[in-house]
Amino acid sequence: MELKKGVILAFSAPSGAGKTTIVRSILAEFPELLFSVSATTRKKRHNEKNGVDYFFITEDEFKNKIDHNEFVEWEKVYDYYYGTLKSYINDNINNGKSVILEIDVKGALEVKNIYPEAVLIFITPPSFDELVKRLTNRQTEDEDDLKKRIERAKMELSLKNKFDYVIENNELDKAVSDAKSLIEKIIHKGER
Repeated sequence: MELKKGVILAFSAPSGAGKTTIVRSILAEFPELLFSVSATTRKKRHNEKNGVDYFFITEDEFKNKIDHNEFVEWEKVYDYYYGTLKSYINDNINNGKSVILEIDVKGALEVKNIYPEAVLIFITPPSFDELVKRLTNRQTEDEDDLKKRIERAKMELSLKNKFDYVIENNELDKAVSDAKSLIEKIIHKGER
């Protein structure tokens, strides 16, 4: 009997829409899902761990991986590189394991180009104004980075209709519940 391939689930959202919180809740509920750890050249934040939140590598290391075609997708965002390693995705889905990616919007669309069977899920804030308020209140970026994130959010929100599913995060508990119900349907019922 041939092993059933794993499912690729890609979650995207503008910064501040709540995707990290939602993805963490899904991973806690569905231990069979593997989290795809991306590589990045940005500096590690105080609460992050190398190999858990990201693979923190130098720009030279990242560019070497680009030259060797080791990424499913990669992009330079806010002056830093981010990418998803092909080896991680292929090894796991070919062994029947489903992988969840927390990825920027352009990266998710690139994943869909390479893996048409991937399921793309967009987390949207209730409004653009609410998103700006969330980004401002979290105080994790300096003013220049905050402006870049706000500008990027406009572009990302304009692409949400290219996703298979859109979940609004107006109230976090409901958004988490909606996401869990969707994942249950996809991974346990075979819907793609």
